[in-house]
Amino acid sequence: MSSEKCFIEQTATTNILLKVTNVCSECYADLKEGSVIFYDLRGCRYICYLCHERIAPLMSSECNMDSDEPLLF
Repeated sequence: MSSEKCFIEQTATTNILLKVTNVCSECYADLKEGSVIFYDLRGCRYICYLCHERIAPLMSSECNMDSDEPLLF
């Protein structure tokens, strides 16, 4: 099942970082201008590339978590 519709890939811009945050909501890594970031439509948050790669395979095509494995805590 594909979880691609659960995320929107974007490039971090100054405008995005000023309005939202400058850290990944999952791992708190710094998001830098020009970095590839993903907007998680289910969680309404921006996440970094590495967290997207870890989370996306765990999500169903309906954007629900298929795993009970904790993500951050």
